[in-house]
Amino acid sequence: QVQLVESGGGLVQPGGSLRLSCVASGGSFRLNVMGWYRQAPGKQREFVGDITSGGVTNYADSVKGRFTISRDNAKNTMYLQMNNVRPEDTAVYVCNADWWTPVPEAGRSWGQGTQVTVSS
Repeated sequence: QVQLVESGGGLVQPGGSLRLSCVASGGSFRLNVMGWYRQAPGKQREFVGDITSGGVTNYADSVKGRFTISRDNAKNTMYLQMNNVRPEDTAVYVCNADWWTPVPEAGRSWGQGTQVTVSS
């Protein structure tokens, strides 16, 4: 089983920037698509964006042009660079990843999330 741990959340002012990380661990595995989701209080979980193992990205319209997803396959890590943040970006940000192992075994894991608060 692959575990995911997010970090980098915190308090940021409107118009500011923040960089989140998502690190995968747990034995011998390969990661396929990795993604970011967010959930604001009282709202359903919302897709933010994702990235394939080859680096192809896809974004929600609400963050397109402001957020950038990247990954370092050698470090099993995905990043979310958040620029020009807005109060409506306030949420718990959660990462997920599709993975497979040589066993073979495959699955999807989710992290616990990291809080991002945009406020002056």
